[in-house]
Amino acid sequence: RTWARAVRIDLSSAWSALSCLSAPQPSSSSSSHAVQKVMLGWRNPSRSSACTHSPPECVHALDLDGLRQPPITFWTAWDRNELLGCGALKQLSAEHAELKSMRTSPAHVRKGVACAMLRHILSAAKENGVQRISLETGPHAPFAPAQNLYASEGFMACGPFADYALDPYSLFMTKVLV
Repeated sequence: RTWARAVRIDLSSAWSALSCLSAPQPSSSSSSHAVQKVMLGWRNPSRSSACTHSPPECVHALDLDGLRQPPITFWTAWDRNELLGCGALKQLSAEHAELKSMRTSPAHVRKGVACAMLRHILSAAKENGVQRISLETGPHAPFAPAQNLYASEGFMACGPFADYALDPYSLFMTKVLV
């Protein structure tokens, strides 16, 4: 399955890293457009649980500028020239990282893209010495598919971590990497 292949993009060096993908991909301009379309989809209230069910101050999703920050590693999954999904990892310390910006292109929801991306990120984190990965997602019913995915991969509920505070719009989960 070609969609299970994830490609590392390190946005900390430059946004133009999109043109430096290590596998055959579309031109950098079409790659950039595809990533923007998937990443910015969370801002569209008709398609986004975060914006529909959480006040703006409680939406912790990274935008494209957030993905440019040095502690972020960003991956994309492609099938030929079509972007299937993406995900990111924010390094909090040498042993602890935060899962961020898991997105699946609307045409590929419920096809295993998110699971493949999550497993790839977990594997890469473990190879780089990360011992624990935590995440923040919504606690309400629209977020159940994400919650179920994370639970199926061994994430368990936990308290706030890093700079997060307890709020009714956040569910925190963590997984120890063995």
